[in-house]
Amino acid sequence: MLRIGICDDESDVRDSLRFQLENLLDEKTEEIVYEFSDGIVASSWIKKHPGEIDLLFLDIEMQRQNGMETAKLIRQYDKNIAFAFVTGYTEYVYEGYEVEAVGYFLKPVATDQLRALLARMRKKLKEQDSEDFYCFKNSDGTYRLPKRDILYFESDRRQVHIKSVSQDYVIYAKLDEVERELADEAFIRIHNRYLVNSRQVSYVGSDSIQIHSVELPFSRSHKRDATRALARQMVKE
Repeated sequence: MLRIGICDDESDVRDSLRFQLENLLDEKTEEIVYEFSDGIVASSWIKKHPGEIDLLFLDIEMQRQNGMETAKLIRQYDKNIAFAFVTGYTEYVYEGYEVEAVGYFLKPVATDQLRALLARMRKKLKEQDSEDFYCFKNSDGTYRLPKRDILYFESDRRQVHIKSVSQDYVIYAKLDEVERELADEAFIRIHNRYLVNSRQVSYVGSDSIQIHSVELPFSRSHKRDATRALARQMVKE
């Protein structure tokens, strides 16, 4: 799974880059999810949708807010997004290190350079997916959410609400299915309705636990095993 965004204030440049990328992407697992014509729009959108884009191609010489300024803003609320700068000049190349850019390309971008970048991104994401991220899809899009940012999962009939540090998500699934997909001992079932991230638990009481000022109850059937599992995880931390 690789989700790409393109930000450039010249439509012909966006079209050209999109065409190159579409010829290199795996249509089953990779896609260009959004195109932006302005750095301000891009940073505002990603602030509301962190984690929805893995790789963002940014033109540096844009009106109102240039690509470097845009990347610095986005980096404040999305630590995992990768930036690839596309420009007609070389003067900003060293500044790109400040936002941990994965690529710096001169226009027009050579196809071989794009192919090499995509290969690096695929390798990186494959390593991340297996241990650090929970991937899911709903009507709004496809997400790769850092496990450490998940507070807990709450079952509500045929839906599961994912409560994270930054925002909430809803997926159509069963909590048992989510638990199997996670395959992570840090996530502990405390109730038929709740699966919690032990790394986010701040307090364990006799009948409930607390996560970010939210109190969640133990169920009788899960209390014994859950308290033991939470104790083991807290000792590890």
